[in-house]
Amino acid sequence: MRVLVTGGAGFIGSHVVHTLVSAGHEVMVLDALLPCVHPGGGFPPFSPDPGVEFVHGDVRDAKTVDGALRGVDAVCHLAAMVGLGVDFDDAPLYAGCNDLGTAVLLAAMARAGASRLVLASSMVVYGEGAYSCAEHGLAATPPPRHAADLAAGWFEPRCNRCGEPLAPELVPEEAPLEPRNVYAGTKVAQEHLAGSWVRVTGGQAVALRYHNVYGPGMPRDTPYAGVASFFRSSLANGRAPRVFEDGAQGRDFVHVSDVARATVVAVEALAGCDALAGPVEPGLLRAYNVGSGTPRTVGELATALADAYGGPGPEITGEYRLGDVRHITASSERIQRELGWRAAVSFAAGIAEFAAAPAGRVPA
Repeated sequence: MRVLVTGGAGFIGSHVVHTLVSAGHEVMVLDALLPCVHPGGGFPPFSPDPGVEFVHGDVRDAKTVDGALRGVDAVCHLAAMVGLGVDFDDAPLYAGCNDLGTAVLLAAMARAGASRLVLASSMVVYGEGAYSCAEHGLAATPPPRHAADLAAGWFEPRCNRCGEPLAPELVPEEAPLEPRNVYAGTKVAQEHLAGSWVRVTGGQAVALRYHNVYGPGMPRDTPYAGVASFFRSSLANGRAPRVFEDGAQGRDFVHVSDVARATVVAVEALAGCDALAGPVEPGLLRAYNVGSGTPRTVGELATALADAYGGPGPEITGEYRLGDVRHITASSERIQRELGWRAAVSFAAGIAEFAAAPAGRVPA
């Protein structure tokens, strides 16, 4: 297949491109190389590869997208601003890159008759995720945490009936979407736009809700990266990783090579290339959680990375960000059952590789 990868010069995108090429697919990359995401500038390391065509352009530009779609069989849409950003002044940039960019792409796909889409979504769409109370069982999604509680060190969401701390549960794809920050809101909007596109065009679409992705090639020295990148950058500069709250926030850290493989599995499922996967029903957006299946805490990540890197141990700061959620860990059983994918890289092996890899570079 000929596959267009938007954002293909980015962290996850570069790995998706490599995995697609290794699987024998022809790849077109469209990337704006925004300075806030690519602070070093320059073209991606795969650009000389004869199996990859590179277009330096913005997914928000319809003319550029129209050209990039020529002859394309499927689209992997990864172009997006990620992370919490710096402050609310970033909101127009997030909405423009993520939601306007998605709308322009989907309109161009409708014009071109391109009918297969894999959308890079995120576990942030669930907000605080799912919880249970020891006394009252499964609980409703808790409301956003208050600044006064966080400042007092009360980090756990509490049962709205008895006031006791709630225990996190694995979130299924059917859970309500409860975005708690600007980035999360834009990812929900992307899914809604893709859902409208499949209903109108009869196309096939998959939304992959990536969990906390880490691994070689994570950007450094930018506020738009993930927590693993922040910790790795601190260690590279001889500083202790600074862990917010008490470090007990629950997450699912999944290696980027596993995420790239899940993305390619989804692309091939849309085209019926994979004998394990049935076709995705036209006119319906199908969502899949993509995680390791083993929840960890942010403090565990910081400690494991510091140990593997040989740097100072983490500093638990008690600081907080209002846009953060306390726990978000989801079940990846659906993608295992329907597409035959499961994570293969263990946490220990993945952290050891990440600690040893050059920061900000994708290995050849």
